[in-house]
Amino acid sequence: MSVDEAGTEHGDGGADDPGWDVDPDDESGAAVVAAVGRQLKAWRESAGLRASELGSAIGYGENLIYKVEGGRRIPRPEFLDRVDGVLGAGGKIAAMKKDVVEVRYPKKIRDLAKLEAKAVELEAYHHHNINGLLQTEEHMRALFASWLPAYTLDEMDRVVAARMARRAIFDRDPLPSLSFVQEEVTLRRPVGGTMVQRRQLERLLEVGRLRNVAVQVMPTHCEEHPGTGGLIEVLKFPDGSAVGRSDGAFSGRPVSDPKQLRILELRYGMIRAQALTPRESLAFIEQLLGET
Repeated sequence: MSVDEAGTEHGDGGADDPGWDVDPDDESGAAVVAAVGRQLKAWRESAGLRASELGSAIGYGENLIYKVEGGRRIPRPEFLDRVDGVLGAGGKIAAMKKDVVEVRYPKKIRDLAKLEAKAVELEAYHHHNINGLLQTEEHMRALFASWLPAYTLDEMDRVVAARMARRAIFDRDPLPSLSFVQEEVTLRRPVGGTMVQRRQLERLLEVGRLRNVAVQVMPTHCEEHPGTGGLIEVLKFPDGSAVGRSDGAFSGRPVSDPKQLRILELRYGMIRAQALTPRESLAFIEQLLGET
């Protein structure tokens, strides 16, 4: 995917690229894309159209049509809408958009998003970067652009789109209870430059004022700190079950055993107790914004 969202693939013809490359390591996702491609080809051939004719009718190049039909390219929702209209599928092709939208994201992020979509409570402590759910899009792009080895343009768009989609957790009904603790340094680091940092701080204030969200800041000068082991995340579900992970416990793997979860919750509780209160944290962020 390209950073400009259009994803234009020069040399293939047509205005815009209709999607994203398939991850060969994502077997379940690749199977969905291959099935969609076979259906599109069957509909096209049934309509008596060549790939070049279909591409011309919907504004894309012939080569890209072959890529989608061959399961090598994940089509965008608007691509499926256009094909549905041209082939007279009556919504049957457009109905595949939901499955296609899900598989365009990396599998690891898809799995996380599904858990977040079910959670009634989230607890998250981040010590190195601002939590992904709290990031602005431009902050995400600046952050990912600094990683090594460097993301390709395709990978950049995919991870950003996936992270943005996860922000739907703030719009759910009923609202989940969301608690975030951020290290002070994550707020002071000017990722992307001063203006990007300012808009990121404004986003934190916006989210922190939501009635179901608590954003707290862990001051750098705090001497006793149970979070030095790294990131902690816990998701709790309606049936009373939960899943959590931590950089500094259980080899970083997800855990659901009540005894192991109790350790993570204990650590998170201590971190929250030693951090600034939500009210103090919003005041701190406002002060930092004024200094930026």
